[in-house]
Amino acid sequence: ENEIEKATKEQDVKYKVKESTELDATVAETETDRSGVQAELDAVLEYLSKIEGECIAKAETYEERRARFEAELAGCKEALRILEEETATSLIQRGALRGVRRHRA
Repeated sequence: ENEIEKATKEQDVKYKVKESTELDATVAETETDRSGVQAELDAVLEYLSKIEGECIAKAETYEERRARFEAELAGCKEALRILEEETATSLIQRGALRGVRRHRA
């Protein structure tokens, strides 16, 4: 009976050692996976903070709005001047302005 009990306990020890070794391997693999996932998460969070800075609308100050408006207004005035010059030149060249003479310098 002692030999059977001894053999059973030795077999239990053998299986428990095998199970412990497998669990140690699983823990090591899981730790490696976790560190890889953590590195990926860190990279994603860094990218997110970068694009949040670019994408989130920031309140425009009065000076910025005014400068943008003045630049747009100046561009419109320049475009209108060019169009008026082109239209006048075109009308003169086609003779559309009858009775209007060109001034010579």
